[in-house]
Amino acid sequence: MPTQPTQPTQHPQRPPLSPTPSHTVGPFYGYALPFTGGGDMAPAGRADAITLHGYVYDGVGAPVPDALVELWQAGPDGSLSGAPGSIRRDPVTGGYAGRNGVDFTGFGRIPTDADGHWTAHTLPPGAPSPAPYISVCVHARGLLHHLFTRVYLPENATANAADPLLASLPPARRETLVATAGPQPGTYRFDIRLQGEGETVFLEFR
Repeated sequence: MPTQPTQPTQHPQRPPLSPTPSHTVGPFYGYALPFTGGGDMAPAGRADAITLHGYVYDGVGAPVPDALVELWQAGPDGSLSGAPGSIRRDPVTGGYAGRNGVDFTGFGRIPTDADGHWTAHTLPPGAPSPAPYISVCVHARGLLHHLFTRVYLPENATANAADPLLASLPPARRETLVATAGPQPGTYRFDIRLQGEGETVFLEFR
């Protein structure tokens, strides 16, 4: 007896799906995002390397011990092309092989420590705009969305004065985007305040 063909099941019209609501972007698990040497952006042996460091503070001024700071920047020549290889994998074991120590990728990812402190060793940024800067992305517990900001270096005062973003801000707000030179040459401090007094200027991209 021939088999009757199966008829497709008819489903009622489904209602449109609603967008997934936002969730906080932290805390993070140590094995998920940070990688060994994430803050060692400057190739080994570069005499022009700088150290950029600071703390991430919450709205009441307490340090955030489980934030994640990402940096993107141009090279000293102003190039934005960078190079691949921030997170290389060992082709045999599949484990993390580290940076190659030669190429400058322009990218860093640094978790804050127990004191809310982060450190990056990088190269001075070139100038794709009137003033050179380092782009920063901050992930932290309690945030619905990661935050974007910039770091300008204090020795570029003339170029900073011509930068459209800095020029659009009141002096007190402008200062939150300019790093402070440290006691040793080539060291800079840049604290990130998520809320409250002295809140860092954050950017919204549309």
